[in-house]
Amino acid sequence: MREVTGRSPAAPEAGDQQVRGMARGGVLNLGGAVLSQVALFLVMLLLARVLGVRELGRYAQVYAVLSLLGLLSLSGFRAGLTRFVAVHLADDDPAALRGAIRLGLGISAVASTVIALGLAVGAPWLADALHDPQLTTGLRLAALCLPAATVCEAALAATRGWRTQRAYALIGQVYEPAARLALTALALALGAGLTGAFWALVAASWSAAGLALVALARMVRRVPAARPAYRPGELFRFSTVSWVSSLSSTGLIWVDALLLGFFDYGPEAIGVYHVATRLVTIAVFVLAPVNASFGPHLAHLYHQGRLDEVRRIYRVATGWVLRLSLPAFVALLVFPEQLLRLVGGPGLAGGAAVTVVLALGQLVNAATGPCGTLLNMSGRVSVNMVDNLAALLLNVLLNLWLIPAYGILGAAVAWAVSLAAVNVARVWQVRAQVHTVPVTAGMVKGLVAALVAMGVGFGVRWLVGGGTAQLAAGLAAIGVAYVAVVFALGLSREDVMVLRSVTRRGGRRAPAGPAGPADPADGADVGAGRPVVRS
Repeated sequence: MREVTGRSPAAPEAGDQQVRGMARGGVLNLGGAVLSQVALFLVMLLLARVLGVRELGRYAQVYAVLSLLGLLSLSGFRAGLTRFVAVHLADDDPAALRGAIRLGLGISAVASTVIALGLAVGAPWLADALHDPQLTTGLRLAALCLPAATVCEAALAATRGWRTQRAYALIGQVYEPAARLALTALALALGAGLTGAFWALVAASWSAAGLALVALARMVRRVPAARPAYRPGELFRFSTVSWVSSLSSTGLIWVDALLLGFFDYGPEAIGVYHVATRLVTIAVFVLAPVNASFGPHLAHLYHQGRLDEVRRIYRVATGWVLRLSLPAFVALLVFPEQLLRLVGGPGLAGGAAVTVVLALGQLVNAATGPCGTLLNMSGRVSVNMVDNLAALLLNVLLNLWLIPAYGILGAAVAWAVSLAAVNVARVWQVRAQVHTVPVTAGMVKGLVAALVAMGVGFGVRWLVGGGTAQLAAGLAAIGVAYVAVVFALGLSREDVMVLRSVTRRGGRRAPAGPAGPADPADGADVGAGRPVVRS
């Protein structure tokens, strides 16, 4: 690895090119994330309206098991494949690149198949442990999904090392959620019920896995031919730590639903909790696509010792995440009952307090930006692992204390406190590592705009009668007020650069790197680059 000096060897224009390249890739990912969240929201809406909140709760529990076992199967190779593909491209080492991809995909496929067989056999026992024998069929269909979902994750993670957003956005964020939505709607229309919805998940997962493998194969063919060189030591050391970290992070997301089941709160309460978490996830949907664009650029820059540019894109990325998320957070804080009622009817309005608590936790997550990604991509995976393990442990302990007394509200408090604590800790760790914090004038302006928009939203809520008209008027007023104040306070140089980058194709391109010329369709300003991530 090159010596890390903290000084960028490139001219200032090179730093601008990194920001432009990240912006274009981020916008592609952002568009995909919008479509993905809309599709997943509509799946949830269909299940809630056609089958009811109880069946939605069962779907959420099965999906929680699938997500956790998916990361268990992936063995940490998602972050490992991304990092080492980016590093081997930077080092112009096609043999090591091919070896890392084959090793990561092969082990992930074998591990997921073994775990899937275990889940299929143990499904009745797990369903009994969750106090709902009707989960057995769904758990067995989740076992059928598991190998496909794992291989798809691994393949898309490998493609992101090329610093392109195309495969991730088109396959992971557009095709798979859209296919799941269309097939779920078809299954429900044919009267197949919840079992049909699980079969839709199976079909979408396997077809997406096939497309992801084809996309990865096409990218590997661009690399010079070489006999694969296997270096399992470095990949396993990084991936094992990353695996524990990712498993802990995903556990923080899904353990609440499983613990509610273990405490026998029933699928109806879990359904309400799932709707609230899905709404809050929509609010922070920009975090995943910005991370997807930010991570590979960070790995590339940090490997070359260009710490000035690392600090710059970290602050820029955090500003994007927070300012793009703030209007949605304002809407959740002002209209929680109305948004829940829109999804599942009047019966879900009781989850308003849960929604507000979850939103506050995610707001801290958005405000701290991609600090976990920075730790991972700069090789500090062990630090990130300890953070995630501590957050998961804190979450479980708080859940064990709060769920028996407060139910789903207790689960929400446990989750929000754990998420906020781990992200605040990461910010200080990043500060010690690269000597910067993600606070900029643009973020402060965004917070001022959010406060004004919140005041406008509460004004609409007070002046306009209840119902759909109140919600529609309130959301429109929040959006208009926020954008107006942001522009009135002025845009930064990076903001203007990003807007120009994503609204026109002009500008100078850097020479191609070791992997060949940049693909104009990817919108990358720097050579050899192509990223992707699946969250």
